[in-house]
Amino acid sequence: MAADSADLDAAARAWGVAPELVYVTEVSGYTVFQESVGEYDDEFVAAYLSEKAATKFSLFVGRGTMTAQSCPKQPLGEVSDKQVTCERDGDAWYRTAGGSHEYAVPDDGVLIHLFADVDKVDRVILRKAAEAAHRPGDAELSALQPAGNGVNT
Repeated sequence: MAADSADLDAAARAWGVAPELVYVTEVSGYTVFQESVGEYDDEFVAAYLSEKAATKFSLFVGRGTMTAQSCPKQPLGEVSDKQVTCERDGDAWYRTAGGSHEYAVPDDGVLIHLFADVDKVDRVILRKAAEAAHRPGDAELSALQPAGNGVNT
């Protein structure tokens, strides 16, 4: 069930992002790192750490779309100097550049990126994260926020 729109709006304002950019995902063995949640370069961002905190992947959500023509032209995360390769995988794009890889998932005017180092997080994990990306419910919205912020506590 989607989060109450007033709670989502308040949380998004606190992070400095538009409410429609707030997404979450879930992958067994990974939890959101609350301190990472917020705005980066006009996008919503959250990092997910493995239970042992040995690996992580990042979720970025911004406005846009991706096509076969635009896929290789869009930089992959912070990797802007390497050739981006693109492979269609269902409704998503699997992209690689240098030592990084991601799934990019277009959804209703936004583009969800699940990004990680190739040698730390395997493609299966990223694919699961991409398939599970969705708008947060009340409990998920609460999990993104530190306790005592006044929103949904």
